[in-house]
Amino acid sequence: MFCLNLNNFPGGTQGMQCPSCQHTDSRVLESRSADIGRSVRRRRECLNCDFRFTTYERVETVPITVVKRNGNREAFNRSKLLHGLLRACEKTGLEPSRLETVVDELELELQGRSGREVASREIGELALQQLAGMSDVAYIRFASVYRQFQSVADFVATLDGLSQHPRSKSLAAVL
Repeated sequence: MFCLNLNNFPGGTQGMQCPSCQHTDSRVLESRSADIGRSVRRRRECLNCDFRFTTYERVETVPITVVKRNGNREAFNRSKLLHGLLRACEKTGLEPSRLETVVDELELELQGRSGREVASREIGELALQQLAGMSDVAYIRFASVYRQFQSVADFVATLDGLSQHPRSKSLAAVL
């Protein structure tokens, strides 16, 4: 991850230009977290003309490249992952906001890695780990698409593996 440092822009060590007079000296009146902690909102006042304005500082992320099964590479698309999770969780009672949090956490984990490339199977396994603790039905649905089930035996093998989790006591009783 890289931090966007507003003091490194050309035009002075103070950084931000006043939108009114383009002077680069300003003072920070107030700072607060914004965008669920992903950025900092600062109210500033120009030391030249007293104009007040707002700036945002955020962490600049390096794009993650997903290596697909066929070897193709594409940029990580959080909405694609969220869509897959939403489809797997239809009619299970899981809140979409909870799934958005799962995607946020997965993306943060991927951003925290030193490598910029990640295999699609790793992303799928991370998602399955999260679903295992949330909904057995969603887990099976997601696994069936992600792991490309070809037969009933694939479902049974996955159900057997899922029944080994402590949360899945009701599933073990059914089998």
